[in-house]
Amino acid sequence: MIYEIVHTLFTIYRVLIFGYILLSWFPQGRESPVALFLARVVEPYLTIFRSFIPPLGMIDISPIVALIALSFIEQGVYFVLNLLLGVF
Repeated sequence: MIYEIVHTLFTIYRVLIFGYILLSWFPQGRESPVALFLARVVEPYLTIFRSFIPPLGMIDISPIVALIALSFIEQGVYFVLNLLLGVF
């Protein structure tokens, strides 16, 4: 049960990141209430990666690295849960 909750939370956050990326392609989309909400939720996490990954011309690859890191973090959370709950 707890694994399903953790998986759902990570999936929701991935969807929020994808939505934020898609809205960033549209100039009018950045001022919408949805985009402002997504920026408040996603931008602190993406800022970590933008601080050490420079954009390649007009392409910002930090969200891709952030999504990959999120997958590693999710696997780490599962590992810790397995240790704490004693499930192998």
